[in-house]
Amino acid sequence: MRMTFHRLAATALVLLVAACGKKADEPAPIAASAPIPQVAAAPEFTVLATSDLRDIHPLEQMVDKATGVKLKFRFGGTMESTEAVLNGEAKADAAWFANARYLLSNPQGQSRVKLQEKIMLSPIAVGVSESDAQRNGWDKPDLKLTWKDIAAAAKAGKLNYALSNPATSNQGFMALMGVVAAASGKAEALSAADVDRGAIADFLKGYKLPGDNSTYLSEQFILQQGTRVNAFINYESWLLSLNASGKLREKLRLIYPFEGVSTADYPFMLLDEGKRADYLKVVEYLKGDEAQTWLARQTLRRPINQDVAARVEDLLPKQGLQVELPFSPDRALADGLIAAYLNEFRTPIASTFVLDTSGSMQGERRRQLIQAIDYIAGADTSLTGRIAKLTNRERIWLQPFSETPYGLKAFEVPAGAATAKGVAEQADSDAKRQVLADVRGAADQLQMQGGTAVYDAVFDALTHMLAERQKNPKFQYSVVALTDGENNKGRSLEDFKRDYAALPEDVRGIPVFWVLFGEANEAALKELAQLTGGRVFDARKTPLYSVFKDIRAYQ
Repeated sequence: MRMTFHRLAATALVLLVAACGKKADEPAPIAASAPIPQVAAAPEFTVLATSDLRDIHPLEQMVDKATGVKLKFRFGGTMESTEAVLNGEAKADAAWFANARYLLSNPQGQSRVKLQEKIMLSPIAVGVSESDAQRNGWDKPDLKLTWKDIAAAAKAGKLNYALSNPATSNQGFMALMGVVAAASGKAEALSAADVDRGAIADFLKGYKLPGDNSTYLSEQFILQQGTRVNAFINYESWLLSLNASGKLREKLRLIYPFEGVSTADYPFMLLDEGKRADYLKVVEYLKGDEAQTWLARQTLRRPINQDVAARVEDLLPKQGLQVELPFSPDRALADGLIAAYLNEFRTPIASTFVLDTSGSMQGERRRQLIQAIDYIAGADTSLTGRIAKLTNRERIWLQPFSETPYGLKAFEVPAGAATAKGVAEQADSDAKRQVLADVRGAADQLQMQGGTAVYDAVFDALTHMLAERQKNPKFQYSVVALTDGENNKGRSLEDFKRDYAALPEDVRGIPVFWVLFGEANEAALKELAQLTGGRVFDARKTPLYSVFKDIRAYQ
């Protein structure tokens, strides 16, 4: 309530009398109603960083304390982060990737990046289980192993490795580029016509454990080391951290192919010219002694600051840095290599999509479910959409369910034509476009009614995939379950776990990926994802395009 003039005057008089009765050095009291001055908070300096950099999160507080710049990280996948920078939708002041070669091979990417500074280094390495390295004669300190040797071992079945998806991650793409560059025998940058297709095919025969990020791959590698996989291709820093974790059955021997490696140089890139002053402060700190020492000791990445590098050389292998393989600025090579990997070189995918058509999926959830199927069937033509789309030679089954599974439908994408040498981005054939249209049409016909027997449906899908795998083992099998509700029909969670344990050991190679809508029992699905070697994706919090781009990277 506002004071009247008389009350305000009386209050002022009381304060004046009180002040006159105090000693000269005592301040007069402040009226209770007087406003307290507010200091405006400093604006944040936002950085879009790729998910492999999550271990640098403590730098937020360190940079703030040292420079006063309120650094704020936002982490995302490599491909979607690259696309966000390219189309101007990054909503960040700066970006920090493992490397920016793909981004900066695009004129649009060059225009978005105002400044860039390399902060640290980590070469790609091949981590081989020590016993397998010894068995293959790869344990000698002066050994000069080449990418050709790596590809030959993969072709012969001696090297079965984990690697992040070359179409969606820096690590996978740079490893594939390493094979291509080494096989070409060229000292200068490659063109699309130089690609040795046979070398790629040989190398990828050993690709047994795909995934979208190093965290997931590490979890699965720890579980499958010595059975399904014996090697892990990743950045040196990640492999050293895994060795130091104490979680492996046996440590990895790091091999740096003799003719050269591709190195992540972690460019810190300014996107907003208006934040140049903050950017320069952050860069100066990141390249200084304190940050460089912390990065080396905590993340096992090599310092760009040579003075610091000399002081921490005991932390890192002495043979770590080798010749840098050439990287082509030819965008056609990068796009063509990704397209060829997806549609020709990698192990073809076979998957069953388990679709919840219970009554609770009516309305908006039905629209989302159909949108998800449309997405993998080519409705989205963006960069991430092209990666998520069904690929040549792929087999897919749609398994709807409500109170029971019903109406299983199969689709097969035809193979595309391959050239004898070189790569080119592949256009869809008429036959492929028809299959994609048929998949979208089948989704459009789904009707929602009845209860939810999700465990029955997933178990049926797994047994179906097992039978298919026995008939044709040359596919990468998986199950993708989309559901919104808690199970209320058929098998219980305990029933499912009991029956799953009774399945043949081959089932361990068929992951189940769960996509959550609505009120699904997240805790139960996470337990099943861990049991089945899959992951849970929350479509309530993450856009569908991102969910299905991620799922495709694990297949």
